[in-house]
Amino acid sequence: MISRLLVANRGEIARRVFATCRRLGIETVAVHSDADAGLPFVAEADHAVRLPGNAPADTYLRADLVVEAARSAGADAVHPGYGFLSENADFARAVIDAGLTWVGPPPEAIEAMGDKVRAKEIAAAAGVPVLSAPAWFRDGRSTTSSTSEMEADLPLLVKASAGGGGRGMRVVRTLDRLDAEIEAARAEAASAFGDGTVFVEPYVEAGRHVEVQLMADAEAAVALGTRDCSVQRRHQKVVEEAPAPGLPAATEAAMCEAAERLAREIGYRGAGTVEFLHDPATDRFFFLEMNTRLQVEHPVTELVCGVDLVEMQLAVAEGRDAVGAAAPPERMTSGHAIEVRLYAEDAAYVPQSGRLLTFDLPADGGFDLLARSGVRVDSGFAAGDEVSTFYDAMLAKVVAWAPTREQAIRRLVAALRQARIHGVVTNRDQLVEILSDPVFVSGEMTTTWLESRPIPAESPSDSRASVVAGALMLAADDAARRTVQQGVPAAWRNVVSQPQRTTFEGHDPVEWWGTRDGFVVDGLTVLDVSPSHVRLEVDGVAAHFDGLITAGQAAGTRAVYVDGGVRSVDLREVPRFTDPADAVASGSLLAPMPGTVVRVVVEAGQEVAAGDVVLVLEAMKMQHTVTAPHAGTVTEINVEPGAQVAAGEVLAVVEETP
Repeated sequence: MISRLLVANRGEIARRVFATCRRLGIETVAVHSDADAGLPFVAEADHAVRLPGNAPADTYLRADLVVEAARSAGADAVHPGYGFLSENADFARAVIDAGLTWVGPPPEAIEAMGDKVRAKEIAAAAGVPVLSAPAWFRDGRSTTSSTSEMEADLPLLVKASAGGGGRGMRVVRTLDRLDAEIEAARAEAASAFGDGTVFVEPYVEAGRHVEVQLMADAEAAVALGTRDCSVQRRHQKVVEEAPAPGLPAATEAAMCEAAERLAREIGYRGAGTVEFLHDPATDRFFFLEMNTRLQVEHPVTELVCGVDLVEMQLAVAEGRDAVGAAAPPERMTSGHAIEVRLYAEDAAYVPQSGRLLTFDLPADGGFDLLARSGVRVDSGFAAGDEVSTFYDAMLAKVVAWAPTREQAIRRLVAALRQARIHGVVTNRDQLVEILSDPVFVSGEMTTTWLESRPIPAESPSDSRASVVAGALMLAADDAARRTVQQGVPAAWRNVVSQPQRTTFEGHDPVEWWGTRDGFVVDGLTVLDVSPSHVRLEVDGVAAHFDGLITAGQAAGTRAVYVDGGVRSVDLREVPRFTDPADAVASGSLLAPMPGTVVRVVVEAGQEVAAGDVVLVLEAMKMQHTVTAPHAGTVTEINVEPGAQVAAGEVLAVVEETP
């Protein structure tokens, strides 16, 4: 019987496992890097062991350090979570060889499914439909020089054989990009998983990503229904739901039976997920891969099935035949659950970092795992925490359950709109737009829908109201800070010559007047103002805005985070006078985010064309290319491989050709 469990992971999945352990009376051990020392999962564990350093390769990917941490903390079992070492058969063996209980599948099953090429062969032998690699592609390279033969198989998908999460995946639409995309996928896979092996398969343009949750013990392998994970960007899931909407009952049953056959074929034990690509046009499905671990999106299955998957994992690891008794009979589910992944990233999907000043997500029960009363939040962060550049950019998973899919969508949208998140740019507003889109509401999304979907334009009136609210909050803050003439209305003048002006980056100036009766703004009626709250009347409709004022990046300026209207906005005050030291040369390539320079492709003096890759940055486990904005000459290279850079730092300068 397990008495003290170490979770070989971090963030929200560590907290998720700890929540079940607390309920079952099992002690917990956290391991953490230096960057993670102050995060909630460390504080919530009964014991914690430091892994010196920050990079995953120095900390969470060091199997020897994790096993030694378990020994030193007196743990008798290890749960791998997801990512990092969770699908590493050698790590599983090291845990078992150390005399510890491994809360996961047998190492042999991990190996069988870990190599995605071999996994496809096993699946095909078990009678599971698969997508075959082109006949001309073997051992990571082309075996033919026939262009016409290769072009007939386009488009193609390059995938990392190890790992997942969208890393090491590239879509190839033209043959001239094949070699470059294979090399990029190899580099990203090697960095994220320590294995640069890739393979190629046909790319289905308008497919749906449907997966089956499995739980297996020595007696049975049971499918706990389906999930739809089609809403993706850059092959990373954004929205997941259970059960998969609009899937024909016969197709769902066939998927579940195929997953169970595969699990029995490899002697699987514990929690696992079999992923399929479903083609709605033909109602055919194909095996993609099997994840031999708990999935990020497991909460939606827990909510519709009424089971605690971590508890079931622990029961299987202890040798109990708990699957048949705990699984819903005949895959019975109740209601509908939808999960969104809240990321620290901007509208262009660029990861962000920084301190979370406010992180308030409305939830009925937090980690109340099976609460079907509304919204569940699985979060790895709290207000005041630092979001670093070393790990994935996901902040939390927000999950809503309701009796129907339509009610679950409404519940989740309401929760996201009520959230207050300041200090780090997030994808919260994009999530609300996705959930409200008619394509999603109708359940007709595919894996390519999100990236092909046009970004909805923001209403000018909504945008202006938020910016006006931010300007008035700053004015009210100025008035509140005065030590003299406190009884005089803010910005009041005996003789009015011109309006006051407040300017924010990327927005037109806001002009306003201070009168005896308060603030006046053309086109709007100002009803109430304070440094943290504004109420405006727009076209006869009153709207409320909440805000938080902080110091700006430039000396003497402020930033204000405004929540209200359709979107939340992050407003940065523009200084009245620009410091010449802040100016950068024309053609300067700035770091879009903090990160590490992986590769410098060019050198000073080299001629480049518009779009040529200048260097490659790695941040939050993803690689990002920095390209030349125009044709010209590289006049400066200010970094070298391995260098840590800050957001906005000048990496290189490309002087435009006259």
